[in-house]
Amino acid sequence: MATVREATYDLLRALGLTTVFGNPGSTEEPFLADFPADFHYVHALQEASAVAMADGYAQGTGRPAHVNLHTAPGTGNGMGNLVTAWHNRTPLIVSAGQQTREMLLIEPRLASPRAVELAQPYVKWAHEPARAQDIPAAFMRAYASAVQPPTGPVFLSLPMDDWGRAADPPPQVRTVATRIGPDPDRLRGFATALAAARAPVLVLGAAVDRAGAWPAAVALAERLAAPVWAAPAPERGVFPERHPQFRGVLPYAIGPLSDALRGHDLVLVVGAPVFRYYPHVPGDYLPGDARLLHVTDDPDEAGRAPVGESLLGDPGLTMDALRELLPPAGRPPPPPREPPAPPDEADPPSADALFAALADAWPADGVLVQESPSNLAALRRRLWIDRPRSYFTMASGGLGFGLPAAVGLALAERDTGRGRPVVVVIGDGSFHYSVQALWTAARLRLPLAVVVPVNHQYAILKAFAELKHTPGVPGLDLPGLDVAAVARGYGCAAVPVVSPDGLGPALAEALAADRPTVLPAPISTEVPRLL
Repeated sequence: MATVREATYDLLRALGLTTVFGNPGSTEEPFLADFPADFHYVHALQEASAVAMADGYAQGTGRPAHVNLHTAPGTGNGMGNLVTAWHNRTPLIVSAGQQTREMLLIEPRLASPRAVELAQPYVKWAHEPARAQDIPAAFMRAYASAVQPPTGPVFLSLPMDDWGRAADPPPQVRTVATRIGPDPDRLRGFATALAAARAPVLVLGAAVDRAGAWPAAVALAERLAAPVWAAPAPERGVFPERHPQFRGVLPYAIGPLSDALRGHDLVLVVGAPVFRYYPHVPGDYLPGDARLLHVTDDPDEAGRAPVGESLLGDPGLTMDALRELLPPAGRPPPPPREPPAPPDEADPPSADALFAALADAWPADGVLVQESPSNLAALRRRLWIDRPRSYFTMASGGLGFGLPAAVGLALAERDTGRGRPVVVVIGDGSFHYSVQALWTAARLRLPLAVVVPVNHQYAILKAFAELKHTPGVPGLDLPGLDVAAVARGYGCAAVPVVSPDGLGPALAEALAADRPTVLPAPISTEVPRLL
């Protein structure tokens, strides 16, 4: 008779979950013992990195990923990036070891007395099976929950003495729906409102990219002859940014966002919250008498929107259906936006100058991972994303995601056979949150390019301090950090970029290498404006 462990591995094979991300601990060793040759264990040096690597891998492959954590301390280590996975809507199956059942009553060392609660509220479902024999079926339910919209992480707490017990008959491998069709009557109402609008505007969010709906978005925008904005702080690219109707990314504060939409009488938001706001800058949610229509596959997202009327549906299915109901607009399309002026020369260079050089050297099929908050506006201003699944960052706003997520994405590019080059732009402050991910990238010999704008400070926090009038905040400078030395210590190449002119050749060499390369580049210490 099969054991619980054998039955679980058979189910994981059937679901295509043969890559496991983790940092091994004592409570996980019974699961990991005699690790199957057809599985791949991606070894991270800390659980936060393991979770973000799995997140990047899942987003890169378009399939769920499995990450295995170490009971309560390991789950705690991973929580920051679990929060990000929740906001990223990434389908992760997170399993964590639990102490032996016979000792749980006395709460021994490394027990997790409230394991299910520890992961909440940042998972769709959390469970500790009542019987060892329920573990395979719990994995099946976890998978089904993770992939149904809105997608997201799930959590299983698994006692370490369960794996060797005799299994029940294996659970049925099931398929579940992953797309929601819109209500036809409400859809027609949305189409009628759009057709009657004088000056509609389209605001798109990351769910458009997750749904593979760029073509639907372009077709709808062109049918409406409407300008297109990305919703505030998007974690994915949403629309080809060289398209003449694209306007950029909306500001993430109430008053400035409303000002950016002034002149429009109808705002159609697809695949984004309404809206991500921070910091608090008061104002009207919408300009004048503008009406907002919201398309989302997340009922909670629809419920918490402060304004607007919602339609539940997959972004691609809904936009295709709307386009079929709409007559061609009787107005010319908006004129294209002006490209930014060339950056000024300075020593050290501005972030704009560095990213202008990056844009000039950008590979046509490149994948960008971003975690440089203070330089984000400059990066988005200079480097325009024109392909789907080519831009990734953290929807949560929490640091420590970018570097390990880039490792997961680079591994996904290798495992899928696409081989697209992956570049992560990460500030010298953010770099150190999950820096140990470099070791995994080096061990896997991933050709990952890590561009580090170095300004020796948390410039984003200085910008917040200026906006909030809070002078004298401690801990905002970062002297004495040697990014190149740290990178070499983890087995990576390190090539300092002393001027923007040197970035192109260094980037090309990094992407042709057989290991990760860190490219620290000094930039100005001038604090950018937050809004």
